[in-house]
Amino acid sequence: MSHGPRSGLAAVSSALLAMSRHLEVRDVLKTIVASARELLDAQYAALGVPDDHGGFAQFVVDGVSEEQWKAIGPLPRQHGILAAMLHEAGPERLADVRKDPRFGGWPSAHPDLADFLGLPIRDGDEVIGALFLANKNRARPEGTCGFTPDDEELLGILAQHAAIALTNARLYERSRELTIAEERSRLAHELHDAVSQKLFSLRLTAQAAATLVDRDPARAKGELQQVAALAAEAADELRAAVVELRPAALDEDGLVATLRTHVQVLDRAHTARVTFAGHGVKALPAAQEEAMLRVAQEALHNALRHAAAEHVDVTLHRRGTGAVLRVTDDGTGFDPQAVRRAGRHLGLVSMRDRAGGAGGRLTVSSAPGKGTTIEMEVPGG
Repeated sequence: MSHGPRSGLAAVSSALLAMSRHLEVRDVLKTIVASARELLDAQYAALGVPDDHGGFAQFVVDGVSEEQWKAIGPLPRQHGILAAMLHEAGPERLADVRKDPRFGGWPSAHPDLADFLGLPIRDGDEVIGALFLANKNRARPEGTCGFTPDDEELLGILAQHAAIALTNARLYERSRELTIAEERSRLAHELHDAVSQKLFSLRLTAQAAATLVDRDPARAKGELQQVAALAAEAADELRAAVVELRPAALDEDGLVATLRTHVQVLDRAHTARVTFAGHGVKALPAAQEEAMLRVAQEALHNALRHAAAEHVDVTLHRRGTGAVLRVTDDGTGFDPQAVRRAGRHLGLVSMRDRAGGAGGRLTVSSAPGKGTTIEMEVPGG
């Protein structure tokens, strides 16, 4: 079989190995789409993962620029040819998708597609995705499909391995989320037991001191000293718990990988497009990395839950020996001065406290209707 610039067993093997190399779901989806487009020499490729509401939880494309993708608009719904691939058993190979009776049009910024090859990705009886290619890069007679039966067979092989890679990536992510949840639950129980006991003792000792102040000042002084000791122990317990609660992924993977994973999870969970880019950042002191992660989480929460943002971009880049985190959204924005005067904080106080506690600084740029940019800089070690 011949399939464009890369052909033969070596090319197929390379694509399959690339699929199995990634553990994050979105990375697997991107690899599948890029491999399919290159192997079958198509101009465009896409892969959609359906949700339970008639749309797509994820939709990854290859061959379309970021600017084109933004101009196209919201993710497609499950209709027309896409619905056929999700709900019918066989592949679809068409000479001109625009002439198919199921074709329902596309947005004005959408690239013009002609010949088309698509098929479902199955895990057993469950359809977990739809993979398709369009515009074969070769001359073809009028009214014929550029994609051949050999192309269809090769895409079927890719789809089978894509199902395995995608299922493994999902299992990995679920396993990791469960491990983190179980560990945090354990620490929460330990924190509750240890600190509750200290606070209960603290309360009883303080009450005893209050009753002794007038009739036995010396004993009252001893009880107050005990109060101070118990308070110090409770503070130590809390500090130890905070250290343990530092995200495991941050310790294991570092700030860049942890932020990337967090952003990928949010991108899957929300209709807004959430992206991350990290450039040349070296390991920072633990307190600075944790502060940056917490500020990013707070800023992302505000953008996705309160600002009705459609796009949120997170960047992390090196500056000197330190780093700069920037979270930018195209949401409703706000007047920082008005928010401060009204006594509302939108998490800004805690973000500033975290930045200051790590030796860094936080700046907030926003205006009504103009989106928001949160920037945090830390000096490094």
